[in-house]
Amino acid sequence: VQLQAFGGGLVQAGGSLRLSCAASGINFRVHAMSWYRQAPGKQRVLVASISSGGATNYTDSVKGRFTISRDNVKRTVYLQMNNLKPDDTAIYYCKTVRAAWDYWGQGTLVTVSS
Repeated sequence: VQLQAFGGGLVQAGGSLRLSCAASGINFRVHAMSWYRQAPGKQRVLVASISSGGATNYTDSVKGRFTISRDNVKRTVYLQMNNLKPDDTAIYYCKTVRAAWDYWGQGTLVTVSS
């Protein structure tokens, strides 16, 4: 299983970014996918998840600003991030679970300047 995340960068507060995570080695359409983030000096936390059927879930701090989506044909999960805030600065990781094992992407850095 390989997950490759990209799309991070430096953006001013109020700006937008779209993260992508391309998956290989799994039957993508049957797996839930998640985005986590880890800010400097803090633990990695769940940001958003999407089930195989498209049901979504968000942590409270990003509700109304972030949107998770998936394209089963492209085997890719996205995280559209709008109205970014300095507190959103973190390394963002995508994750899936297969046979009780967690698989993580390599992370992509998002930096939001004030």
